[in-house]
Amino acid sequence: MSSPPMPDERPRAALIHAGIVIGAGVLATTLAQTGVLAHLPLQNLLKNELHETRTATAAFFFWASLAWYLKPLAGIVTDAFPIFGSRRRSYILLSAGCAALAWFALAMTPHDYHAFLRIAIVINVFMVVASTVIGGFLVETAHAIAGSGRLTAIRQVVMQGCGIVNGPIAGYLASIAFGWTAGACGGVMLLLVPVAFLFLKEQRQHLGAAEVLAKARGQLANIATARTMWAAVGLMALFYIAPGFGTALFYKQQNELHFTTHDQGMLQLIGSISGVASALCYGWLCRRFALRTLLVGGLTLGAGLTLMYVSYTSWDHAALIDGINGFGGTIAELALMDLAVRATPVGSEGLGYSLMLSIRNLALSGTDWFGSKLLDQYHVSFETLVIANAATTLIAVPLIFLLPRSVIGARDAEGYGEAALG
Repeated sequence: MSSPPMPDERPRAALIHAGIVIGAGVLATTLAQTGVLAHLPLQNLLKNELHETRTATAAFFFWASLAWYLKPLAGIVTDAFPIFGSRRRSYILLSAGCAALAWFALAMTPHDYHAFLRIAIVINVFMVVASTVIGGFLVETAHAIAGSGRLTAIRQVVMQGCGIVNGPIAGYLASIAFGWTAGACGGVMLLLVPVAFLFLKEQRQHLGAAEVLAKARGQLANIATARTMWAAVGLMALFYIAPGFGTALFYKQQNELHFTTHDQGMLQLIGSISGVASALCYGWLCRRFALRTLLVGGLTLGAGLTLMYVSYTSWDHAALIDGINGFGGTIAELALMDLAVRATPVGSEGLGYSLMLSIRNLALSGTDWFGSKLLDQYHVSFETLVIANAATTLIAVPLIFLLPRSVIGARDAEGYGEAALG
């Protein structure tokens, strides 16, 4: 388990410093992803400059995000193998700096599908390490104060805030030279370096090779016997495995509805503003309702609102649907992330949390590729894809009641930390 802030720091200052690191870390590792600020510019480049199909475009983002599916490996390394006596600070400094350099390299790369893909994979490898460390730090703090709901809501506010910034900026960046996008992402990632250097303090760890290997084996044993965590993994996998239509929606917006990249950026902005409102609402709800209630309500609401995309036929409908789904979808996402934090075993924060997030990332990218292939090769209609997505999501709802009461029966700020051990 990694070290919290140095004990000689005053508690209030330590909490503020932790908040700064978590906020900056979530901001950098969210906004600078190939699937966030660079997503719309890359989609536009692949579709309109390289003339790739929906399937090829979805496949690009699936393979570019390969490291996010292998995030547990980063969790094992960062939890068990300190660098220069540090499990958090050194990893952030190295990974954030290398990710920034890789983004700058992408700015100078010729516009070729496979050349872009290779560097995008490298970018995401370094970003995954930084994200894993930030996630482990967040889980440690949440367990210490029994605040998984509140910290998850704060994390989501920052992420949705990235969407608010991302929408209009990404729409503009998609209309100019791609080098500006790569430079912007590299600059955002580089901001994490001084924040970690100044505000993340740790007790130095001095371990021999045998002790390090023993800790790594202990991490794997801890995860292998964490029944609650594996139950949560199964529920999340069922929820996210629904056939995706993100790339299909992008093509529909441009080919059928004739939206510009600025229009698409505005739709992202609308959805993100609704997401911020939803995250703030969840921060209030999690103190008043048990997680079981939030999971059932959130997942059912998210699946039901997905059906609105059947009526995605005009700008007015698009703005309304994206706004409403930005709220409802975020509630479902927050409830699942709250569960992920609670179910992560104590002592394996980086590994456990990253394992559950990698299930989410793999399902989202893989199902989007699968959904695009259904449209391109099997000529399934967009409306059928939407209905299949909602129906598949609903399958996960009854399984919520199989999760341990000790984990999902409590409200935020009530004790649940010990449940994560079982």
